[in-house]
Amino acid sequence: MIFTRSIRKQIPVSGPGAALLVVLLVAGGVTGAVLRNPLPIIAGLLTGMYCLFAVKVINQWEKAALLRLGKYAGLRGPGMFWIIPVIDSLSTYVDQRIRVTDVSAESALTRDTVPVNVDAIVFWVVWSAEKSILEVADFAEAVTLGAQTALRECIGRHELAQLLTERETLGNALQKVLDEKTNPWGITVQSVEIRDVKIPQALEDAMSRQAQAERERQARIILGDAETQISNKFAEAAAVYRDNPVALHLRAMNMLYEAIKEKGSMVIVPSSAVETMGLGGMLATTALGKNQ
Repeated sequence: MIFTRSIRKQIPVSGPGAALLVVLLVAGGVTGAVLRNPLPIIAGLLTGMYCLFAVKVINQWEKAALLRLGKYAGLRGPGMFWIIPVIDSLSTYVDQRIRVTDVSAESALTRDTVPVNVDAIVFWVVWSAEKSILEVADFAEAVTLGAQTALRECIGRHELAQLLTERETLGNALQKVLDEKTNPWGITVQSVEIRDVKIPQALEDAMSRQAQAERERQARIILGDAETQISNKFAEAAAVYRDNPVALHLRAMNMLYEAIKEKGSMVIVPSSAVETMGLGGMLATTALGKNQ
């Protein structure tokens, strides 16, 4: 009371001084009440601490296992829920969205003993949070290691040509093996995609030379087939011309015409050919026409 009176003398009653006086009086009253009976404040503090540790919030795509006195008591989430501190405990939150794991197999031997480096991507999802928590300690690490082992096994069962040309088949086989392994854990492997297959540089150069030689061989075979077909056509034409000399003369005249129809061209024809085909008059007529 003495403290309040002294303050009342120093602070004006009107304006801001009155507001400050009211705050001080309320604070003084609360402090006096606490000193006289502190139990409500202690109870409030304990209630706040209880709510702080008892209220839990889990995201929409997550779930967690509730353990009561160390025993499984069900799944919780998503959203807000209550637990009993000290008695209840929560496991790690399980993300039930589709997850991607990058796996690689370095220096793995194929069926034809070729060292390769294969990179793959595994798409998997947790369909049973209960099994993934209770059946395996770290399911994410288990999926990664299992995928690496299965990838090496699939590489050992296929040849290099199959790895380079049949990536989709290899991915389907790997997905089937992984799904059988992870299904008891509440995890489904949706797909596996082979991203890259790397081979040693020396082997890559040898394969390039082999492919080039194969293309050259095919080109020569095609050229030989063309020559054979042309020779057969020439043989058929010779048989026709042998039985029909007039057709041979007409063909020769057509060839000469095609040769001399261009301006400034010169064609040398043996005299025997001219006499045989009777082209002397035709050539003279053509020359006369050009001079005119």
